[in-house]
Amino acid sequence: MLVLLPPSETKIDGGDGPPLDVAALSHRELDPLRTDLVDALVALASDVDASRSALGLSPKQDDEIARNAALRTAPTMPALRRYTGVLYDALDMRSLRGAAAGRARERLAVGSALFGLVRADDPIPAYRLSAGSALPGRGTLAAAWRPLLEPVLRAVADGELVVDLRSGSYAALARVPGAVDVDVLAERPDGTRTVISHFNKAHKGRLARLLAGTRAEPADAAAVATIARRAGMRVERPGPSALHVVVPA
Repeated sequence: MLVLLPPSETKIDGGDGPPLDVAALSHRELDPLRTDLVDALVALASDVDASRSALGLSPKQDDEIARNAALRTAPTMPALRRYTGVLYDALDMRSLRGAAAGRARERLAVGSALFGLVRADDPIPAYRLSAGSALPGRGTLAAAWRPLLEPVLRAVADGELVVDLRSGSYAALARVPGAVDVDVLAERPDGTRTVISHFNKAHKGRLARLLAGTRAEPADAAAVATIARRAGMRVERPGPSALHVVVPA
């Protein structure tokens, strides 16, 4: 099973790993575009105004531009330690121990606008690039990634179950055939429901933690739902490969 996570805009600084080596990342067929995008971000960082415009940053976020300027020289750390925020707080990778931690490192991956797909232990620097960013003189990131990333994810899905927890903009970078898609719905007292955005990250992080550490090897959406329900989550199956996590509004 592969649990595919969205990245986070917020990332921990520093690290104790060597500078970025694209060849050290998983899925080497993605390296040409990774290298191209890294070079583009480093070059863009020399123009602060252009960087703010392309990356959707305010002057108070100029440290993000400095991160991009240092992409080739900054220290790295494992991807699952680099990302932070609501989902990753709920996942709480650092607290997993023993066999559960080993299973998590094998099962967790992140869909990245800069690196395409990174596994838990892939060494990456801090950076700023979102799926919706528009780099000067280029088309969308989705148009750039899809021809390379979709075959990689298709090959993964041919061999194991993929549970896709990515948000819409990151899911648009590449589709995953047969993946279990998860949405979080808030249910009001009157029974009406809405899709929630920010707070869905905590519930997806909780689900990711359950799936990362379980001894079970779920083969389909029904088995994923069973794992979640046993942990007290309210989960429904609106379709063969879809799950709804339902929470109080």
